[in-house]
Amino acid sequence: MDVPSRLRVYYEAGSPTRQLADRLTDAGHECYLVGGTVRDAFLGAESPDVDLATDARPSEVRSLVEGWADHVWLQGERFGTVGAEYDGQRLEITTYRGDVYRPDSRKPTVAFADRIEDDLARRDFTINAMALRLPDPVLVDPRGGATDLAARCLRTPESPEVSFEADPLRMLRAARFVAAFQLEPVPDLVAAIGALRARLEIVSPERVRDELCRLLGVPDPTAGFWLLCETRLADEFLPELNALRVEQDPIHRHKDVLAHTLAVVVNTDPSHLKVRLAALFHDIGKPKTRSIGPDGVSFHHHEVVGARMTEERMRALHFSNDMVDDVTKLVYLHLRIHTYALGWTDRAVRRYVRDAGPLLTELNELQRADCTTRNHRKAATLAQRMNELVDRIASLREREELDAIRPPLDGRQVMAYLGVPPGPVIGEALEFLLEARLDEGPISAEDAYTRLDSWARDQGIVPAGHRDSS
Repeated sequence: MDVPSRLRVYYEAGSPTRQLADRLTDAGHECYLVGGTVRDAFLGAESPDVDLATDARPSEVRSLVEGWADHVWLQGERFGTVGAEYDGQRLEITTYRGDVYRPDSRKPTVAFADRIEDDLARRDFTINAMALRLPDPVLVDPRGGATDLAARCLRTPESPEVSFEADPLRMLRAARFVAAFQLEPVPDLVAAIGALRARLEIVSPERVRDELCRLLGVPDPTAGFWLLCETRLADEFLPELNALRVEQDPIHRHKDVLAHTLAVVVNTDPSHLKVRLAALFHDIGKPKTRSIGPDGVSFHHHEVVGARMTEERMRALHFSNDMVDDVTKLVYLHLRIHTYALGWTDRAVRRYVRDAGPLLTELNELQRADCTTRNHRKAATLAQRMNELVDRIASLREREELDAIRPPLDGRQVMAYLGVPPGPVIGEALEFLLEARLDEGPISAEDAYTRLDSWARDQGIVPAGHRDSS
């Protein structure tokens, strides 16, 4: 099969990849361009990665790149990978490998191989098991990866059972490739995921989390999530997904909550991971709050229940504290726009902005995405509602310091005026002043002290400046 023209840049004389290939082959070693770089070239896309494979052992690779590369990274050397950067090009050079997971271990046993064919055989899927020999370009495709790409077919180089036993995370990775490249998984691959899904237990939460985030980074990850749900693999790390397969309306049989959830995810920007996570989790409280009454199905307070469930699941997947807090907050607030039709005062708009805080843009995006109705009139109404709210926020922002809504006095000023040490009273006083700010907009310091004086006397507190010095 012909070598894709997009790969020419890697073996042209003078390119960083060609220079490194020459260094390896001059030292008596082999060098192959492998993995996603080759796959993406067949798809007519550019790859951000440059992955090379060689029979040279890591110590030999290190000696060949040190003194040549501008920077060298050795964090992965014990796993066979040396990283290098030359003239702005980052490269990863990995010794041919044959990793195997032990049944009771989350870490692979690293075994080096001597032939490119052996290295390709252990790769996750045939579409990633192609290699381009360098410096003289010859395509090596022993497992038919190029044919599978043309047929939009996802297969493993060995039997799927062998591949998934070797690294169970490949089952989750299959979902990403199905979605990213519009591939159809072969039946035995799907069956193997269903049979071996419990094997995912040995994979660290961090690796599962990272692969989930990569799937969410695909423009339309729908097919991938359906594969996870149909095989029940999702139950091993995100059981809330299959629980969403409940009907929104059992009479008219509107789409179930899972289908709606995935539609919301697709409506968001794939580069906005925080919003995509919030979209994925925003309705997970619905199954626990679902009830059927005279008016049909309802999910009262599902945002409250969902926020708690979101926090628990994200912590189990070892997301950062900041990411957990932000996504949980977005889930909790995602229904706010639905009360806008009741007629928001300026006070309500200020409170909305205050509650959203630095997540205002993300919350607006999530709420826009949450409109998946096919009723064009209803969709237009919801969009207009969001537009009006955004315009009102902009208008208030011009008149007020809307992005810094806080009490007109700080804690130190309140303590000094009241002559009271730190404690609950100070918090109550600040909350009183904040409510006034939300109700009326900006308040001067002089007015704030007058209000504080009146509030303190109602609480039986005599401000320090008014106490009898005797």
